[in-house]
Amino acid sequence: MRVLIFHGYLLRGTGSNVYNASLAQALARLGHEVHLLCQDREAAELPWIDAVGNWDGGSLSVEGDAGSGSSITAYVPDIGGLLPVYVADSYEGFETKTFAELSDEELDRYLEANVSAVRDVEDRIGGSDAALSNHLVMGPLILARAGVRFAAKVHGSALSYTVIPNPRFLPHACEGMEAAEAVLVGSRHTAESLWETVDVDGLREKTRLGPPGVDIEAFSPLPSGRQPRAELEALANAVEGAGEGDEFGRVAADAVPALRAYAEAEGPRVIFVGKLIVSKGVDLLLAAWPLVVAANPGARLLVIGFGEYRSGLERLWSALASGDLDDAHEVARLGWALEGGDEAPLRYLEAFLADLPADYEEATGLAAGTVDLAGRLEYGEVSHAVRSSDAMVVPSTFPEAFGMVAAEAAGAGALPVCAHHSGLAEVAHALSEALDPDLAGLTTFDLGAGSVAEIAADLNQWLALPDDRRGPAEAALVEVVRSRWSWEGVARSVLAASSGELDQLHDVPSG
Repeated sequence: MRVLIFHGYLLRGTGSNVYNASLAQALARLGHEVHLLCQDREAAELPWIDAVGNWDGGSLSVEGDAGSGSSITAYVPDIGGLLPVYVADSYEGFETKTFAELSDEELDRYLEANVSAVRDVEDRIGGSDAALSNHLVMGPLILARAGVRFAAKVHGSALSYTVIPNPRFLPHACEGMEAAEAVLVGSRHTAESLWETVDVDGLREKTRLGPPGVDIEAFSPLPSGRQPRAELEALANAVEGAGEGDEFGRVAADAVPALRAYAEAEGPRVIFVGKLIVSKGVDLLLAAWPLVVAANPGARLLVIGFGEYRSGLERLWSALASGDLDDAHEVARLGWALEGGDEAPLRYLEAFLADLPADYEEATGLAAGTVDLAGRLEYGEVSHAVRSSDAMVVPSTFPEAFGMVAAEAAGAGALPVCAHHSGLAEVAHALSEALDPDLAGLTTFDLGAGSVAEIAADLNQWLALPDDRRGPAEAALVEVVRSRWSWEGVARSVLAASSGELDQLHDVPSG
């Protein structure tokens, strides 16, 4: 089958980028011919891309040899250098604006360029047999206006960060949802938010469960005899060898020393993977970390990710580690202002700082020098760090469509400790069912005044388990991921959704 996918962003990193890169490869492994529209100008460097299409001279030209069947061609439409995003961020080679910041003229140019590009690709391949749009806006609308029959995948960011707070985009969302044969969501939470926001007849009836998948080969436990230290040292050497300046924006000067310090940990290793933005709740993990180190001497925390809030997190950790609790209070008070938004406090962090546990200041001193920020890493590189970790914390304070990083951690045998809400809670619940009753609660913590203490307590209980209990628990987590989430299964569901075969898809779980 000829399968067309409209993504519109990069093919590496996190979230929907990983989803589309992994989906395209799974479809090719199943024998399909994949045509993927993106904005990754370095797509040709990816080993799984067979050919690349561009509009450099105003008309579509393709370089490479994709052949027919079991191939992937990436197309990079000419959008004039302005890339609309859901959350403010910078991308090398682009001017970025959030959708809310776009003028009507800028939005129209973006839409027209992509609709024209989709039509060019359809003409070139003789029409697609199946198609998928990504994001509530603007992918579905683009395929609808291009006259393509398609399914839509709602990831969550466009819904939460663009359409809900900006009713200006509701008509665009409605136009796309009306045209979709089926709508895939990662969780019940996302479905309910979509139904409440977008008033389209029949939308509820054609919404089906379509979570992302896990690369169960990459995110798997370390082979027998392979030690985490060796795995991490090899990763640090590979990153150092790759050097600086790639399109993805990895900074080896940050990543290499962070990975080497993590490798040298004399105690357990805990990891965070995600965007460094306020809504990811990394402040809660940093505040909890001294309580973890106090109970686990030699423990280290590795933070992988990028974003506008990095400097705010560095300031918070510097304040905590040096015992400057006045400045920690100031970081909590400023909150969202340190990401570039309006001043709004971090109320869960404030609540913790207002009522510190006994000996907390002593614990912060012990934890000094145990946190490393690696910055951006490639998706494949992240898997080596995750499989070398004992646990992961996913402390998002904002709804998540699906707990992708939590599922990946579990696939590698690392316990994910997740905020108990939205798609994270659904993933965490599936994992908890496989654990012994006294361990089942470790996969989640409640958002509130007790969040920081609960994160620390969950981690400490897990890290204190003897080998004869940790081993079986880790194996149980791995089995859940392998049985419930794989990319080939996701690929088959996308094909069924594109044809409107709703009876072949899983219903959204009941509330």
